[in-house]
Amino acid sequence: MSAEPLYIDDDDRYSRLRLIAWWDQEKLRRARVLVVGAGALGNEVLKNLALLGVGQVFIIDLDDIEDSNLSRSVLFRARDRGRSKAHAAAAAVHDLNPDTRVVAYRGNVLADLGLGLFRDVDVVIAGLDNREARLWVNRCCWKVGTPWVDGGIQEINGVVKVFLPPDGACYECGMTENDYRLINLRYSCPLLSREEIQAGKTPTAPTIASLIGGLQVQEALKLIHGMPVNGGQALVFNGVANSFYNTRFQRREDCLSHETYPPAIELDLSAERHTAAELFSAAREFFPETPAAGALLISLDRDLITALVCPDCGERRRIFRPQALVRHQEARCNQCGGNCRPEMIHTISSNGEHAREKLAAMGIPPYDLVRVMNGRSERVFLLAADREAVYRGQTE
Repeated sequence: MSAEPLYIDDDDRYSRLRLIAWWDQEKLRRARVLVVGAGALGNEVLKNLALLGVGQVFIIDLDDIEDSNLSRSVLFRARDRGRSKAHAAAAAVHDLNPDTRVVAYRGNVLADLGLGLFRDVDVVIAGLDNREARLWVNRCCWKVGTPWVDGGIQEINGVVKVFLPPDGACYECGMTENDYRLINLRYSCPLLSREEIQAGKTPTAPTIASLIGGLQVQEALKLIHGMPVNGGQALVFNGVANSFYNTRFQRREDCLSHETYPPAIELDLSAERHTAAELFSAAREFFPETPAAGALLISLDRDLITALVCPDCGERRRIFRPQALVRHQEARCNQCGGNCRPEMIHTISSNGEHAREKLAAMGIPPYDLVRVMNGRSERVFLLAADREAVYRGQTE
């Protein structure tokens, strides 16, 4: 019996892609991808996701477009100077392919993105320029079991790493003592700022961004299709010698990033609108062994600074903000000009002074997963009332 004839519909923008034997455009249409970073690498990643027809793409980036971005970022134009990278990239992706729904956030991935979104997407692709953000993305993905693809570029060299929680090695497994030292620099003077770390710009050419961004999306493409990938490995490209090599990371069983969360219990609560006390009230039914007057604790994923205290003159200023959002300049004492030290907490008690604070004030972002404990057991709760707003994104 002869094979069925193959018809090519030139009115279908994906017709050439469908000729690939294993291709499933419907899987791509249903896919959700989070892109962290919309710089040179992020631009290439986003361009490729749009061309492939990925159904929903979320973008987060903190920065605005500068002139230096225009020589390395395929989605940006001169008229975009001063615009949010995330929003300008989202508009360009929509122009490339209106089939792709794009949600943009101008924000800091360390503080502004909840674990609910990390949980919902099929894959996270990161184009970041610092170790701290990579480590944070790694821990977020491991908590919710979402694979992620890391990329890094310098001059005309680059690397792609794929991580598949909960199995194999993770990003932190491959970190060295020097990596930890560089991350700790941002907390040593006496806290708190990312400005000094960002002062050193990494030189890159647009050619290497194209290569590494393309490889990142190709790995994501395989993950979406359920194809095998090399998890816990790095693909390293030397642009001078035009050579590739693979290196495998050794899984560390004591690695702090390997924490995974149990399935979350959804609560009709919002980080912006509800307090810790309201979360405790809703959570109590899931802790029947805890008496009504017994304490419950929220375990914070982000260090929360409650105050800055000057060791020289004793001045104390209330801050109540996550550490990632407190700038170095704020540590200067208003009275004597000395350097203040932060007072930090990592839990909120139902019987404590901070229970009436809004969840957002504690550094809990919208649509986050929040851990609540009673000393013997722990539950994880999703702030489900934020889902619609998070999926709608920000206006520019």
